Amino acid sequence: MASTTLLSNPLHLNNSANHSSLHFSPTLSFKLNQNLRYSKNVKLSSNTYHATTPSAASSSSSSSSGVESPVLGEDATSSLDSVKVFDLDGKEVPISDLWKDRKAVVAFARHFGCVLCRKRADYLASKKDIMDASGVALVLIGPGNIEQARTFAEQTKFEGEIYADPNHSSYEALNFVSGILTTFTPKAGLKIIQLYMEGYRQDWKLSFEKDTVARGGWKQGGIIVAGPGKNNISYIHKDKEAGDDPEIEEILAACCS
Repeated sequence: MASTTLLSNPLHLNNSANHSSLHFSPTLSFKLNQNLRYSKNVKLSSNTYHATTPSAASSSSSSSSGVESPVLGEDATSSLDSVKVFDLDGKEVPISDLWKDRKAVVAFARHFGCVLCRKRADYLASKKDIMDASGVALVLIGPGNIEQARTFAEQTKFEGEIYADPNHSSYEALNFVSGILTTFTPKAGLKIIQLYMEGYRQDWKLSFEKDTVARGGWKQGGIIVAGPGKNNISYIHKDKEAGDDPEIEEILAACCS
């Protein structure tokens, strides 16, 4: 039976800034003016809501139909049946085929230019050896076109599989949150500053392409663990705000334990 957990962690910040300002666009852009002094002991945490089930639930069937999702309703799983995504060669793939015959960790980016999503790609890829040892595929999907996905792949050198969802249909089927209040948050702003200090950069060209500004800039993503079996989704994390990454240990427990 699925269980639901609400984790709430405080925000820890050891940081001082003189005369700095943040100017946000729908794609979480910002400019730093004047000088910024910081401590390396910056820690950011956020509330995470997720639903998980024991790993046995996902391994109880390896058929193409699979077991019913323990964390998604029938409407959501039915909606996913019609979702198509595109690989980097432009081939159309039913999204459920990504986990029909295997287990997969599937991350959903806000958009392909997002600096927060580049961090998400890296922190998942850092554990790819563990996923590989457990026979788990690592997949990233972004709301955008194939060319944007290819640019993301070239820039990030992401070692997993990358797919484009130009119609944003997977995001709608999974009912990911959207809106200005989930994009412009203090935690997201602070995390962007931290990532820039670590050397991450936003791709402004991708960020300001028409489809990104009009749609993807406001949509948040998430992470699921699914398969084997196209209707078997055993873990789902829906970002509450931009940059709301779950702890990597949670994901590994869901996919590889």
